Amino acid sequence: MKGKVVWITGASSGIGLALAKAYSQKGAYLIVSARRLKLLKELQKQLPNPEDCCVLPLDLQNHEQAHQWAKQALDFKGHVDILINNGGIGHLGSVDEMEFQIEKQVMEVNFWAAVALSKAILPHMLSRNTGQIWTVSSILGFFGSPKLAAYAASKFAVIGYFESLQYELQNSGVHAGILSPGFINTSVTVKSLGPNGVPIGVNSSAQEKGMLPEVLARKFLNKTARRKLPKHIIIAGYERFSIPFKRFFPNLFSVVYSKLTNVTRKKNA
Repeated sequence: MKGKVVWITGASSGIGLALAKAYSQKGAYLIVSARRLKLLKELQKQLPNPEDCCVLPLDLQNHEQAHQWAKQALDFKGHVDILINNGGIGHLGSVDEMEFQIEKQVMEVNFWAAVALSKAILPHMLSRNTGQIWTVSSILGFFGSPKLAAYAASKFAVIGYFESLQYELQNSGVHAGILSPGFINTSVTVKSLGPNGVPIGVNSSAQEKGMLPEVLARKFLNKTARRKLPKHIIIAGYERFSIPFKRFFPNLFSVVYSKLTNVTRKKNA
């Protein structure tokens, strides 16, 4: 990673923060983006070489500014080697109670912002015939879940879009990859929006027992250090087995997952 320029969105906390620190330790130049400038500045101070980090605050909901953001990112060192579309938001509420605008916001941030940023930086990478674009999906990109319809839809969309881009780039030096984490011990559930758009302020037990983001970051860097880059990286605990379970035994999965989610709802009631 020495001398590589890595642009990470959602870098102020959780997975993005852990990735920023991990890349910095490997000698990369960083461009860190999120809404909260104060937290980005705090991150910059924590890095081994703060001067090798560019703070670029942005709100992914305003993704029509993506080309402007890309220009600012390129002004840092003249190129971007790796873009990690990590920024996102969650929600918690059934389809009939969630406000449409909240569901639309989830799609705008989790999916369309990643598309906009990727399209803004892709011509630069193609002109150099090198570069990597990684976009964070989730194990919920493989199956739906109650009260998470828009979130799951956004992650399904990420997989469909960036798998398609992989085929388009297969004869170039640019790589488009997908990262699908399982339960990671972050505050994403706490910050998830309720039906009225207010953060729910409560974490889930699965999230609290999840993998530490620092562990995920280390695993991700190890997997992307290979000569042949993987197209889809799944980093999770036991929940990773749900993906082949759903694929090969869809009917049985539906029965089991329905029972599990019913038990969870009763515990949280």
